[in-house]
Amino acid sequence: MDLDQQIKDLIEQAPQDGVTPAAVQAIAPVLRQIASQLKHSEYYILQTLDERWMMTTLSQRTQPNSQKNLIYAYASLKDATASPSAKDPQVVAVPVASTHILFQMVAMTTLDSTVFFEIPGNTTAGTEIARDNLQQLVQAFLQQVQQRPQPPTDIA
Repeated sequence: MDLDQQIKDLIEQAPQDGVTPAAVQAIAPVLRQIASQLKHSEYYILQTLDERWMMTTLSQRTQPNSQKNLIYAYASLKDATASPSAKDPQVVAVPVASTHILFQMVAMTTLDSTVFFEIPGNTTAGTEIARDNLQQLVQAFLQQVQQRPQPPTDIA
């Protein structure tokens, strides 16, 4: 599925609360830009049976109090199901569009990063996208849009 279709699906699947679809539409250019830099249009995410994404908490050996919460996005179902977390019978691997992953990252306050494993069969090297960086891009884009001069509405 191409990125424009992903954005359209994201807007259609958003809660029709009068806010979320407009928010998705507003940040769609940022989601599209970042997703276009990834190698795949969808990735496999591990989630529990109640549809909560599996997060992995890492800590540094030298600084055990410094922790980082990650989500892993796998290029193939085989890679996702080979993950140690996938051995739990309460965990399944589901395909998720790249723009949908990015949008969810903005909302997940306990998440620090998502690691996208770009090469099937290689889960030792991936592309990490930090949630803070994504939020900064979204905020900068929204500020830029708000500062653009608006055309007059009464042009006749």
